[in-house]
Amino acid sequence: MQTTSLTGNRSARLRAALLLVALPGVCLLMALGCQQAEEPNSSAPAPSNSSVDTSADNNKATAANGLPRLLDLGATKCIPCKMMAPILEELKEQYAGSLEVDFVDVWENPAAAAEYGIESIPTQIFFDASGKELFRHMGFISKEDILAKWKELGVDLPNKSADAAPDT
Repeated sequence: MQTTSLTGNRSARLRAALLLVALPGVCLLMALGCQQAEEPNSSAPAPSNSSVDTSADNNKATAANGLPRLLDLGATKCIPCKMMAPILEELKEQYAGSLEVDFVDVWENPAAAAEYGIESIPTQIFFDASGKELFRHMGFISKEDILAKWKELGVDLPNKSADAAPDT
Protein backbone atom coordinates (compact mmCIF):
# COMPACT_ATOMS: atom_id res chain seq x y z
CA MET A 1 0.00 0.00 0.00
CA GLN A 2 2.84 2.38 0.77
CA THR A 3 4.46 1.61 -2.60
CA THR A 4 1.31 2.70 -4.45
CA SER A 5 1.18 5.91 -2.41
CA LEU A 6 4.82 6.72 -3.19
CA THR A 7 4.31 5.99 -6.89
CA GLY A 8 1.23 8.23 -6.91
CA ASN A 9 3.13 11.06 -5.20
CA ARG A 10 6.05 10.68 -7.60
CA SER A 11 3.68 10.84 -10.56
CA ALA A 12 1.99 13.95 -9.18
CA ARG A 13 5.35 15.61 -8.55
CA LEU A 14 6.47 14.76 -12.09
CA ARG A 15 3.30 16.29 -13.58
CA ALA A 16 3.74 19.43 -11.46
CA ALA A 17 7.39 19.77 -12.49
CA LEU A 18 6.49 19.31 -16.15
CA LEU A 19 3.78 21.96 -15.86
CA LEU A 20 6.23 24.39 -14.22
CA VAL A 21 8.67 23.89 -17.09
CA ALA A 22 6.14 24.05 -19.94
CA LEU A 23 3.94 26.92 -18.71
CA PRO A 24 6.57 29.69 -18.93
CA GLY A 25 7.44 28.60 -22.48
CA VAL A 26 3.81 28.83 -23.57
CA CYS A 27 3.46 32.24 -21.91
CA LEU A 28 6.62 33.47 -23.67
CA LEU A 29 5.32 32.38 -27.05
CA MET A 30 2.03 34.19 -26.41
CA ALA A 31 3.87 37.36 -25.33
CA LEU A 32 5.96 37.47 -28.47
CA GLY A 33 2.96 38.31 -30.61
CA CYS A 34 1.44 36.72 -33.67
CA GLN A 35 3.25 33.80 -35.21
CA GLN A 36 4.22 34.25 -38.85
CA ALA A 37 2.30 31.12 -39.86
CA GLU A 38 -0.95 32.65 -38.64
CA GLU A 39 -3.36 33.29 -41.49
CA PRO A 40 -5.00 36.68 -41.80
CA ASN A 41 -8.71 36.12 -41.22
CA SER A 42 -9.83 39.38 -39.68
CA SER A 43 -12.26 41.51 -41.63
CA ALA A 44 -11.26 44.60 -39.64
CA PRO A 45 -9.78 47.40 -41.73
CA ALA A 46 -6.02 47.38 -42.01
CA PRO A 47 -4.11 50.24 -40.39
CA SER A 48 -3.07 53.03 -42.69
CA ASN A 49 0.64 52.77 -43.32
CA SER A 50 0.53 54.78 -46.51
CA SER A 51 3.33 57.10 -45.43
CA VAL A 52 5.51 54.22 -44.23
CA ASP A 53 7.86 52.65 -46.78
CA THR A 54 6.99 49.00 -47.32
CA SER A 55 10.02 48.02 -49.39
CA ALA A 56 12.27 45.38 -47.89
CA ASP A 57 15.54 46.77 -49.27
CA ASN A 58 15.59 50.28 -47.97
CA ASN A 59 18.76 49.77 -45.89
CA LYS A 60 21.12 51.10 -48.56
CA ALA A 61 18.97 54.17 -49.24
CA THR A 62 18.67 54.90 -45.52
CA ALA A 63 22.41 54.43 -44.98
CA ALA A 64 22.99 56.89 -47.83
CA ASN A 65 20.77 59.38 -45.96
CA GLY A 66 22.95 58.91 -42.88
CA LEU A 67 19.92 58.35 -40.63
CA PRO A 68 19.25 55.65 -38.07
CA ARG A 69 16.35 53.41 -39.04
CA LEU A 70 13.57 51.57 -37.24
CA LEU A 71 12.20 48.73 -39.35
CA ASP A 72 8.97 47.08 -38.20
CA LEU A 73 8.19 43.74 -39.84
CA GLY A 74 4.62 42.62 -39.27
CA ALA A 75 1.28 42.27 -40.98
CA THR A 76 -1.64 44.64 -41.36
CA LYS A 77 -4.08 42.08 -39.88
CA CYS A 78 -2.02 40.98 -36.87
CA ILE A 79 -3.41 42.50 -33.63
CA PRO A 80 -0.07 43.54 -32.04
CA CYS A 81 1.03 44.83 -35.46
CA LYS A 82 -2.14 46.97 -35.69
CA MET A 83 -1.26 48.38 -32.27
CA MET A 84 2.20 49.33 -33.61
CA ALA A 85 0.85 51.27 -36.63
CA PRO A 86 -0.03 54.57 -34.84
CA ILE A 87 3.26 54.45 -32.92
CA LEU A 88 5.20 54.12 -36.17
CA GLU A 89 3.28 57.02 -37.68
CA GLU A 90 3.97 59.23 -34.65
CA LEU A 91 7.67 58.40 -34.72
CA LYS A 92 7.84 59.04 -38.46
CA GLU A 93 6.25 62.50 -38.01
CA GLN A 94 8.00 63.56 -34.79
CA TYR A 95 11.48 62.48 -35.87
CA ALA A 96 11.33 63.31 -39.59
CA GLY A 97 14.81 64.14 -40.82
CA SER A 98 16.38 62.36 -37.82
CA LEU A 99 14.99 58.83 -38.07
CA GLU A 100 13.73 56.62 -40.89
CA VAL A 101 10.68 54.55 -39.90
CA ASP A 102 9.65 51.72 -42.20
CA PHE A 103 7.02 48.97 -42.12
CA VAL A 104 7.12 45.75 -44.13
CA ASP A 105 4.08 43.47 -44.30
CA VAL A 106 5.62 40.00 -44.28
CA TRP A 107 2.36 38.35 -45.34
CA GLU A 108 2.45 40.43 -48.53
CA ASN A 109 6.25 40.24 -48.80
CA PRO A 110 7.35 36.82 -47.46
CA ALA A 111 10.82 37.30 -48.98
CA ALA A 112 11.41 40.10 -46.45
CA ALA A 113 10.62 37.71 -43.59
CA ALA A 114 13.24 35.31 -44.92
CA GLU A 115 15.75 38.10 -45.62
CA TYR A 116 15.56 39.41 -42.05
CA GLY A 117 15.15 35.99 -40.38
CA ILE A 118 11.77 36.83 -38.87
CA GLU A 119 10.45 34.19 -36.46
CA SER A 120 7.55 36.13 -34.93
CA ILE A 121 5.65 39.30 -35.74
CA PRO A 122 5.82 42.11 -35.08
CA THR A 123 9.61 42.37 -35.00
CA GLN A 124 11.36 45.73 -34.79
CA ILE A 125 14.94 46.08 -35.98
CA PHE A 126 17.02 49.09 -34.96
CA PHE A 127 19.72 50.06 -37.49
CA ASP A 128 22.43 52.68 -37.09
CA ALA A 129 23.04 55.39 -39.69
CA SER A 130 25.36 53.09 -41.67
CA GLY A 131 22.70 50.34 -41.89
CA LYS A 132 24.23 48.04 -39.24
CA GLU A 133 21.71 46.19 -37.05
CA LEU A 134 22.01 47.34 -33.44
CA PHE A 135 19.10 45.62 -31.74
CA ARG A 136 16.09 43.43 -32.46
CA HIS A 137 12.81 43.20 -30.50
CA MET A 138 9.97 40.72 -31.01
CA GLY A 139 6.40 41.61 -30.05
CA PHE A 140 4.65 44.87 -29.31
CA ILE A 141 6.85 47.69 -28.02
CA SER A 142 5.64 51.06 -26.78
CA LYS A 143 6.81 54.40 -28.15
CA GLU A 144 8.48 55.16 -24.82
CA ASP A 145 10.38 51.87 -24.90
CA ILE A 146 11.48 52.50 -28.50
CA LEU A 147 12.82 55.95 -27.58
CA ALA A 148 14.51 54.56 -24.46
CA LYS A 149 16.19 51.86 -26.56
CA TRP A 150 17.50 54.43 -29.05
CA LYS A 151 18.91 56.42 -26.14
CA GLU A 152 20.45 53.26 -24.64
CA LEU A 153 22.03 52.54 -28.04
CA GLY A 154 23.59 56.02 -28.00
CA VAL A 155 21.38 57.53 -30.70
CA ASP A 156 20.19 61.06 -29.89
CA LEU A 157 16.88 61.77 -31.61
CA PRO A 158 15.84 65.43 -31.54
CA ASN A 159 12.05 65.61 -31.18
CA LYS A 160 10.73 67.85 -33.96
CA SER A 161 7.46 68.57 -32.11
CA ALA A 162 9.27 69.46 -28.86
CA ASP A 163 11.52 71.89 -30.73
CA ALA A 164 8.53 73.74 -32.16
CA ALA A 165 7.38 75.34 -28.92
CA PRO A 166 4.81 78.12 -29.35
CA ASP A 167 6.05 81.71 -29.06
CA THR A 168 4.83 83.72 -26.07
